[in-house]
Amino acid sequence: MRIFIFSIVLFCSQLGFSQTFQDGDLIFQHSASVQSTAVQLATNSYYSHCGIIFYLNGEAYVFEALEPVGVRSLEDWINSGEDQKYAVYRLQNRSLNAMELSTMKAYLKSQLDKHYDLGFNWSDKEMYCSELAYKAYKAIGIELCSPKALRDFNLESPQVRKIMLQRYGTQIPYDEPMVSPGQLSNSKLLYKVN
Repeated sequence: MRIFIFSIVLFCSQLGFSQTFQDGDLIFQHSASVQSTAVQLATNSYYSHCGIIFYLNGEAYVFEALEPVGVRSLEDWINSGEDQKYAVYRLQNRSLNAMELSTMKAYLKSQLDKHYDLGFNWSDKEMYCSELAYKAYKAIGIELCSPKALRDFNLESPQVRKIMLQRYGTQIPYDEPMVSPGQLSNSKLLYKVN
């Protein structure tokens, strides 16, 4: 009997979990990637990775820029983060309408299989995680934050300098516009769902 009751409680909690989120929600975590700590230090944020939640055939998935840009289950996405910690953010004061969601999803699908952008360039040839999320919202006319030049991030720590040297050598693109997971999570247009 206890196992049966536990199973019902677990099922209900999972159902509530899945209903907490909506199409278009942004989800953030600290990933286990090599560059994750450098991203945290450069952006003064706990978050080093992000994606956008959409329901596909009734199941929650996350569109994200890894290598390559792809989509995976919400459960898998959460489990891949440090200590399975994550945060979900949503637009304040209004919901995304069906046309906006359709446009955003079409944009995200059009980016699938692009290579991950190791140089954090602003072009659309390749994508990094926060660029993908930012541009998906921009596709529906919503600018969540203002991109910053690379020089405006915190570039002094040894971990950050090491990654920059690996990626750029001596040709560091200090004026390249960029957007970080931390900037998105701090957007005044968003509020934290959980």
